[in-house]
This record gives sequence, structure tokens and C-alpha cells, in this order.
Amino acid sequence: MASQGEELVIGGTNESMKRRAIIAATVGTSIEWYDFFLYSTVAALVLPKIFFTHLDPALGSALSFLTFWAGFVARPIGAAIFGHYGDRIGRKATLIITLLVMGIGTFLIGLLPGYGTLGVLAPILLTLLRVLQGIGIGGEWGGSVLLALEWNDKGRRGFVGSWPQFGVPVGLVLANLAFLLFNAVTGDQFLNWGWRVPFLLSILLVAVGLYIRIGILETPVFANLVETQKLEKAPVVEVLRRNWREVILSALTRLGQNTLFYIFTSFVLLYGTATLHFKRGEILNYTLVMSVISLFTVPLFGLLSDYLGRKRVYIAGGLIMMLYPFVYFGLLDTKIALFVFLGIALSLPLHDSQYGPQAALIAEAFTGRLRYSGSSIGYQLASVFAGGPAPLVATFLLARFHSSLPIAVYLALASLISIVATLLLTDNSKRDITVEYDQPKALAAAEPA
Repeated sequence: MASQGEELVIGGTNESMKRRAIIAATVGTSIEWYDFFLYSTVAALVLPKIFFTHLDPALGSALSFLTFWAGFVARPIGAAIFGHYGDRIGRKATLIITLLVMGIGTFLIGLLPGYGTLGVLAPILLTLLRVLQGIGIGGEWGGSVLLALEWNDKGRRGFVGSWPQFGVPVGLVLANLAFLLFNAVTGDQFLNWGWRVPFLLSILLVAVGLYIRIGILETPVFANLVETQKLEKAPVVEVLRRNWREVILSALTRLGQNTLFYIFTSFVLLYGTATLHFKRGEILNYTLVMSVISLFTVPLFGLLSDYLGRKRVYIAGGLIMMLYPFVYFGLLDTKIALFVFLGIALSLPLHDSQYGPQAALIAEAFTGRLRYSGSSIGYQLASVFAGGPAPLVATFLLARFHSSLPIAVYLALASLISIVATLLLTDNSKRDITVEYDQPKALAAAEPA
């Protein structure tokens, strides 16, 4: 039996590890989303002029957003690959690999020559590197959320789960700051080489993230699964067989939030400069303020879901997001700087009414031995038909109707689908996530009748 002193040391170490797990999850997702958002920014402002210079500007922008979409198509693939290993070899080891995959892909984009040097090979290689980014981020989210939640299973899981989500506005702030800085410093040379520097600097952030993650122990939930020999041989296959309903509902629950997010963070850059004729720096400044406010609203709504109920907060957010797109484009289309600023600055913080509670809502839907696979696939599957094509769909609707109203209708319908899916998803916020929700088939067969 451990002495009282030993128990205090163990308890203190445990509490320290809980905090470090949240920090490691947040820092890691911040770095990975910084890498991901660098691409969303250049897709609107830079890539058409570097990799699609031989095409009509409108077609070049559409193809640029198509390469942007390629990263989203790859995300469920990354979710399946890393979900398998996350449920087989552990959360920590898998997260180290995802960080490396994302970091290498981002660094190489910064080195890639444009169409003028490589010709058609340039956009092909760009798309492949974007796919590599997508595979990395596809495995990142589930592991980061589980690292935080499974080390803090008895705490306020909505609040704890919001911290990996917090990495999104952090990454967005860092990406926007990087582009604002190098846009100002390099001036006329920004399109020639200035845009590449933030991509190259990401390798330093990856090194920091690796240092932090290497010092984290495996989560108690996964360690217990190993000890009790409850690991699945093929967790991806098993979760799709047992929990296909939860996987589909998780994806549909995200549809509205994910679609809106990439309109608010990526399409707005193109809309603000090409349609509203604001300067690039002005729109970047507005989105920077939006992202800073989101740093506070993500954990706020996560915390609210612990007190008011996960589904209740999420559905209320969905109702807000059904209405706000009409207000949003109404403000932007005035072309008055103050109103455009207000429309942009409020967009992401209001969207966080869904994004804050989302990690806990989805992760809690799956039992421990299948949690990495199930939550990752459900979460990332939405990216293929929601966030990925959203800027492309918005660009098409604008070109077809010459009005922002169809875009607002599109966003409202996406939010309505999310509300319905959330109503159908089981709320497990009161459940003990350290205990298996069901029993592995192998163990059940071994028990006497």
C-alpha cells in the first residue's frame, strides 16, 4: 500500500498531467490549424496568381478553391488511418505522427515553385501537398480532443473539450498575423515570395509542438484498455459496424457549423476584395479581430454546455446560425466599413455557440476503445461535403446569381440540417467515459451463458 506521502505525490503528478494534457492538445491543434489556415488565406488571395496564372481569373479562383477542397476530401482518410492507430497504439504516439505529417506538408508548400517555373506540374504538386495536409489534420482533431478529455474525464468535459477547439482561433490569429506582417514588410514582393515565409516558419512551431507532446503520458482510459486487453483489432471496421448511426449523425451535426466557418474565414477574403473592393489588408484586419474575439467565445460556450446541456446550447447555436447569414451579408453588402467590420467581427464568435461544445458532444458519442476512430471519422466526414466545398459553392452561387442572398439561403439550410441531426444524437454528457459503453464481442463470447 502506498504511503500518504506517496499518494500526495501521485495525486500531484496526476493533476499536473491533466493540465499538461490540455496544454499539449491546445498547442498542437493551434499549430496544425495555423498550417491549415495559411492555405485557406492564400487560396483566396495568392494561389490563383501563382499557380493558375494561365487561366481566366474567375476560373483560377475556382480551381484554387478546388485544391483547397482536396485537403478536406483527404481528412476522412486521415481520420480512418490515424483513428485505427489511435485506438490500437495510443493517443500520444499517433498525435506525434499527425503533427509531423502536417508540418512537412506545409513547409514543402512554402518551397513549391509556381506555374511559371514548373508549368502544369506546379498545381498538381500543390494539390498533393494539400492532400498531405488534410491527412494530417484528419488524424489530429480526434487525438487532441481525447488527450484532453480522457485525462480530465471527471471534470467539466464541455469546457475541457473546448480547448482543443480553442486551437482553431489561435491558428487563425497566427495565420492572419503572419500574413499581415509579411504583407506589410514585403509590399510589392508579397506575391513573389512574401507569402511563402509563414509556410516556412511553421517548421519552428512544429518543433515546439513535438517537444510538448513528447512529455505527455498516455491517457488513463487507453492505458486501462491495454491493461484489460479490450483493444479492437480493426477499430475502424468495428465502429462503422456498431456505431454507423453515430458516425453519420456526428457528420451531419457538424454540417452547418463547418460550412459557415469556411465562409466566415476563407470566402470572405475573396468576397471582401473582389466584390466589395476593400483592400486585402483591411479584410485581413477585420478577420483578425473576429479571431481574437473567438478566443474567448469558444471556451465560454464549451463551459455553458456543462451547465445548460450540450445539445441545448448546440441547437440554440444552430438557430442563431440559420438567421445570421442574412444579417451577415446584409451588413457586408452595404460596403460601409463599419458595418462590414461588424458583420465579420461577430460572425465567428456567434458560430462558436456550436463549435465550443462540439468536441465533447461528438467524442462522448463513442465508447473508449472505438472513440478515436468513431469521433475522428464522424467529425472529418463533414469536411468533404460541408467546409471543403463551401467557398467553391459560394463562388458559384455568386457568379450565377450576382447576389449574396442565395449564399445566405445555402448557409441557413445547412444549419437546419445540423439542428435536426443534433436532436437525433444521444447526449452522453453525464456518462462515465472511462467505462466501456458496451462490451467487446470477443469478451462477450468468452463469458458463460
